Order: sequence, then C-alpha cells, then structure tokens
Amino acid sequence: MTIEVITSDALARMRHGFFTRRGGASSGFFASLNCGFGSTDRKETVATNRKRVADTLGISPKRLATVHQVHSARALATDTPFHVRPKADAMATATPGLGLAILTADCQPVLFADKAAHVIGAAHAGWRGALDGILEATVNAMEGLGARPAEISAVIGPSISQCAYEVGPEFLERFVDDDPGNTRFFANGQGDRYQFDLVGYSLQRLHNAGIGEVQWTGHCTYSDSDRFFSYRRSRHRNEPEYGRLMSVICL
Repeated sequence: MTIEVITSDALARMRHGFFTRRGGASSGFFASLNCGFGSTDRKETVATNRKRVADTLGISPKRLATVHQVHSARALATDTPFHVRPKADAMATATPGLGLAILTADCQPVLFADKAAHVIGAAHAGWRGALDGILEATVNAMEGLGARPAEISAVIGPSISQCAYEVGPEFLERFVDDDPGNTRFFANGQGDRYQFDLVGYSLQRLHNAGIGEVQWTGHCTYSDSDRFFSYRRSRHRNEPEYGRLMSVICL
C-alpha cells in the first residue's frame, strides 16, 4: 500500500505532511504506518515506518526531532534532534533540514510556519494542553526565533471531531471555569453528556493569539478507521492497543 500524506495549501512552501495509517510495515492493530515507539509494536517495524515518513519528505530519519509528549504547555526551541527526549508537547526551529514530528491518535497535531522569517513549529494539543496554553507557547517559542504571529500559518491536522468527542459535566465545568464563553464549544449529548468541539476551541485560541492564517484539514480520526488511528475508538472496541499517527514539518 502506498504511503498517504495530507498536506495544506497554507503550508505549501514548507515540506510537511499529516501522515495517515496507510503505507507502513506494521500489522494487526498497528496496521500499517504506526510511528509510535511508545506502543507495543516491534521497534524495528516502527523504525521502518519512521524512515518511510522521512523519505517522503526528503530528510534523514535521524533529522526527525520528537519530544516525550505529556499533555503539557511546554514548547522548546531547538536546532537539532534530541538525544534524550525532553518532556514537552511542542517544538520550534529555524534550522533547515530539521523535521519537527508530532505523534497523535485523536489529539490535534498542529503545524506552524512563518514563511517570511523561515521559522516553523509543531504542537501536540489534546484538550489539556490546549486549555493550559500549548498553542500559545508554540507561538512564543517561534517568536523567540524571529517569527511574527501575524505572519504565521497554523494548520490543525486529523483530530477527533465534535460528533465523536463525548464528555461529562465535570469536563464542561473545567472549561467554563476558565472562560464562561467556552460553552459555545459544547453541544448537548445523551443524558448528562456533552459533545466537545476540540478543533473549534483550538482554532479560536489560535485566532486570539493573532495568528495570520488558521485552518483545519477537516479529517476526523475517530470516524475514519481505514485512514487514522484513534485512541478513543480503540477503547470503545475493547482493543488492547492502537497505533500513532505522525505529522511533520521541516524547512
């Protein structure tokens, strides 16, 4: 199966891609482009998959920078891949040939680029990271390298959509306590449940941060099992494991 990658016109001058699960070497629950070393998939197979991603973008797998994602609001500027992955959820760089790689399976992969300043960023934004400020932290890290918010394009890749994201009343309360206006990102569900619009929430925060161009690719990870891994879908199906999607941007 041919490797499949989703791109955005907003990032057209940058090598980038939101990779689907197609075109890898893994099998079973991980079929087929599982890029997560944190899964129980064979490490050699994951390495093969990451090489396919890197080859598609024309860089060496050794030039893929990743972090130990922990749902934080920590963003790091870097000019090299990390030998020991720090706990963080976003990166920024102005170094040509360095790929910033994010792993997701329902959370949002967000790729950033200031084409004029030649500065890029990548963030892993689940609900906790988005609420705590990981998107703004990424912008701040990029600004430290010379980027300007108004010149930045930000694209949210395949993520869980509102129709698939059921949450409880305590979840709603957490967001309303932060900002009463956040009720607009919740729709009524069954009983006392709500449907949360994580993408809409993040798009608004990016707009509020002064980002010049903001988009979502429009793909729901939960709803399309042929193309995307989904943590929540795997739990609902009582599957023991799930793969991780990789999204990358490089200068």
